[in-house]
Amino acid sequence: VQLQASGGGLVQAGDSLGLSCAASGRSFSSYMMGWFRQAPGKEREFVAAIRWSGGITVYANSLKGRFTISRDNAKNTVYLQMNSLKPEDTAVYYCAGRVADRAQYDYWGQGTLVTVSS
Repeated sequence: VQLQASGGGLVQAGDSLGLSCAASGRSFSSYMMGWFRQAPGKEREFVAAIRWSGGITVYANSLKGRFTISRDNAKNTVYLQMNSLKPEDTAVYYCAGRVADRAQYDYWGQGTLVTVSS
């Protein structure tokens, strides 16, 4: 199983950026796919998740309205669209997968760095 995150980079405050997570190695139809982030010196935090089958989404309350998670079944890819970025959004963003009815994420991607300058 492989989760390949991409799309990070350096942007300015107020900009938008989209991240992608390409999943391979198994069927993820029964999975929840999530995005997490870890800022320098801070613990990893939940960003958003989407159920592969049905597309139900969950967001961190603080990010709801600015971030949008989506998936493309044909491409086996999950996306995170981030708008109105703030310097505090600077972090390494990770995609992850878990069986939908379990709490623990089993698979993790390598992370992609997003840096938002003020």
